[in-house]
Order: sequence, then C-alpha cells, then structure tokens
Amino acid sequence: MKKTKMKDLTIILPIHLMNEKTDELFKNAVKSIKTQTIEDKPKLLVVRSNDLKVKNFLDSYDFESLDVTIVENTEDTSFMGQVNFGVEKVETKWFSILEYDDEYANIWFKNVEKYSSHYEDVDIFLPLVVDVTSEGEFINFTNEAVWAMNFSDKMGYLDNSCLLRYPNFQTSGMVIKKESFEDIGGFKSSIRLTFVYELLLRATYNDLKVFTIPKVGYKHTNMRPDSLFWNYKYNEDEYVDGTEASFWIETAKKEYFFTTDRKIKYEPETV
Repeated sequence: MKKTKMKDLTIILPIHLMNEKTDELFKNAVKSIKTQTIEDKPKLLVVRSNDLKVKNFLDSYDFESLDVTIVENTEDTSFMGQVNFGVEKVETKWFSILEYDDEYANIWFKNVEKYSSHYEDVDIFLPLVVDVTSEGEFINFTNEAVWAMNFSDKMGYLDNSCLLRYPNFQTSGMVIKKESFEDIGGFKSSIRLTFVYELLLRATYNDLKVFTIPKVGYKHTNMRPDSLFWNYKYNEDEYVDGTEASFWIETAKKEYFFTTDRKIKYEPETV
C-alpha cells in the first residue's frame, strides 16, 4: 500500500494583512510544521498580497530548514482567492491549508500517512479540529460528527446527504488531492460566509471521498478580532445577521451543483 508521503505534499499558508499579533501567530503556525513527528516535512507555499508590511515581514523571516516558496497574489486577495492562487502553484499531488493564526497538531501528518495507506480511495482527509478563542480557551470540536452513530452511511466518511442536514465542517488543515480540488473548481469567491460548506457540498456531490481522521489534528482560532467571521458578526460594515446567514447557507445548497464560479451577484432575501 502507498502512503501519502509528506514530501509529496505542499502546505498553502495565505497572508494578506499585518496586525500587532501577526508575528507571534505566524511563528506558532510555522513552528507547528517544523515539529511534525515525521521524517519528511511538507513543502510550504506562502501566498502573500502586495501589502508592503507583509512583504517586508516575509522577506526578513527565518524559516530555517523548511522548503519554502513565497508567491505574490495581486488579484483576488480574499481567503478563497489566495488558496485558489496557491493551488495553481502547487507541484505536489496533495496540499493542505494552514491559516496563519492556526496550528497543526504535531501528529497530524503522521496520521495522514498512516490512514492514507488503509484508505487509498480517499480524496480529502479532514482533521478533528479544536476550536479555541483568541486567548486559547476551548470552544468546541469540529468535523467529529461523522463518528456519531447514524450520521453518515459509512462511519468516518462525510457524504452529501449529511451535509445538507448539518453544515458545520471545516476545511482548514485538510489534506486534499490537488487534481480533485481543481476538478471540482476550487473555492468560489462569490459565496460569502459559507464558501467552505459549498466546497464540501460540491466535493461530495461529485463523489469525492471525504474522511475525518479521528484524532485531534488542528487547532483553529475561532472569532479572532479582525478575522473574516469576526467582521461578519461585529463589524458594522460587514455585519451578517441570522437572516442573511441563513440565506448564504441556502445559496450554498443551490450552487454546489456547478463546478465553476458563475459570478452571480447575490441579494439577501427579505422576510
């Protein structure tokens, strides 16, 4: 059986703005790659914007022994656009996504190697995610629902019918085949708020095998001040209320049949 060798994997780490905590958070994210309990460390692809502070920060950053490539994306600098741009530059069979304020568990890639040797048909391995506050306080687990009785047809696997009933899954930290991601069209930048949900709906609709490894593999900082979802909840200019949030869930359910982004301009439904 062939394992998913980590030398055949690239980590995409998007960064487009700097704030007072970026240095420390970025350092911890990169450290979580260096401390992986595997012999072959993955490649690291940092996707940056043309923001001068970001450029200067990365130019002077010491990645030590990691195999690092830094690319500049001057077009769509949304999270979705940064990841899609990075995937185009990936030269390995697999890639993963690491947000600059998150961390991998040090056994995550070791577990991917192990499980991939037994689940050879899987296109996407999801980690069991620990959600924490910006102060590091535990909030909840995510991606664990597939290990509940009667949730999915095959325990551990995420399927389309389950997603239509239960949307709470994350793709941060996932390990996915580049070819599979490109075949289904990548992230859709026109899907606000629920772009992760829409991608997983599209993946399962197109018969990609999605499996959650039942080990804690990723720490996700949830609702960090100035983050995308913080803005949607607390920023007056970006605020999304319950009605609009429901609209974006329903939009994802309508859009996932299409493998390319149709660039539709959406208007929130009125009640």
